[in-house]
Amino acid sequence: MRKIGSRLAKSMLSPAFEYRAWLTRFTTLSRFMSTNTPTTARLTPEAFRAELAALDVREDNYATRVVDLVLALGRVDGVSDLHLLPTHAGLEVRWRLDGVLASLASLPAELAGNVIARLKVLAGLLTYRTDVPQEGRLHGYASAAAAAGPIASDVDMRLATCPTVLGEKALIRVFPLMSRHTRLDGLGYPADIAAWLERTVHSSAGVALICGPAGSGKTTTLYAALGEITASATPLRSVVSLEDPVERPIDGVAQTEIDEGGAIDMASGLKYLLRQDPEVIMVGEIRDRDCARLAFQAALTGHLVLSSFHAGSAAEAIVRLGDIGVDGYLLRSGLVGIVCQRLVRRLCECAETVTDGGDLLGLDVSTARQATGCGACRGTGYRGRLPIAELLVADVAMLAERETAAIRRLAGQRGMADHAARARQAVEAGLTSPAEVRRVFGFDDRQSDG
Repeated sequence: MRKIGSRLAKSMLSPAFEYRAWLTRFTTLSRFMSTNTPTTARLTPEAFRAELAALDVREDNYATRVVDLVLALGRVDGVSDLHLLPTHAGLEVRWRLDGVLASLASLPAELAGNVIARLKVLAGLLTYRTDVPQEGRLHGYASAAAAAGPIASDVDMRLATCPTVLGEKALIRVFPLMSRHTRLDGLGYPADIAAWLERTVHSSAGVALICGPAGSGKTTTLYAALGEITASATPLRSVVSLEDPVERPIDGVAQTEIDEGGAIDMASGLKYLLRQDPEVIMVGEIRDRDCARLAFQAALTGHLVLSSFHAGSAAEAIVRLGDIGVDGYLLRSGLVGIVCQRLVRRLCECAETVTDGGDLLGLDVSTARQATGCGACRGTGYRGRLPIAELLVADVAMLAERETAAIRRLAGQRGMADHAARARQAVEAGLTSPAEVRRVFGFDDRQSDG
């Protein structure tokens, strides 16, 4: 069912209808891009709710103006997702800011369909198909928001709709096109991990994996690695990528987007790219045995392969690679190292020193700061995020193990600082709070030997 909207549109619409639909979409996009509403300058949750309350639900353009307001939320720095969730009370608007989901407002239930339909028009989807998931891209909305304040200067938005028992749910994913994280030194890694990454991207061969759950910044790290490679004047290297989807264009990289229902999937796409004389290959995600084996075989034939992989820890990644069928000799010969990371919110400057030992929440730290909240951080106490990462450069003994605990124990004996240790360091440095560490990790004490 994935991308069904795009396929249906291509197969069911006549050329004349397609042209009229394109013209309508272009006109609405141009009208939106030329409208500079006050909300786009410094939009806060309070301002959003105030602007929303000022709209007249009886007006014909109510849905259009609501969508304009919702899309303006996507330009706020730190917003990664916008949710429109149907409930019994109405259509709830939520945003994910710095990784945390929060409810902003609720729209009238009787107008929910109009709002979703408006988004579909802008994304070029089929408005009359409410029974199937659809996906599309919303282009060009940043032009209306070139103003001072906490607004992303250029963003790409993608719409995904899905039917539920209470109506259609819409998700708008936000991708900054001009990310400030274009080089590795701007990501906030500890010095040892940053140095390892910089050495690795200039290696000639091997597989380097960036691991973590969804939303842990894996793609941001991979893009920064590509930026590091292409920024090097000499020697010039042939760099290709295989992604689903391409989130941001990178000069000097031949980026290919896969289509699982079409001619290019991960495995076949990787085979095609190997015929393009690449020296560096970025694979958006290793998902299965075929893709994994091709990636490691490419490393053995003299290619540097950078990829992401879903795993909760670096030790778990080794076990999972074995589980999906990567042969031991490929791991021993091809694996350069694994960085496994999570993102925690960075404390705002308004944070205060913890004075009550109970506020340390059981973390073994000597000092800490806690969130308070101010206007600059919208009352959350946090501004931006930073990675808590562990680096595992596995040896033969670790790769021979098939239990996560055994690999973690060996890694600890060889000096690896795991997530728990890195989190404690970040708390003691005043970068994040004990509450934020507990929110993200929970921390089973077995994760650390320290």
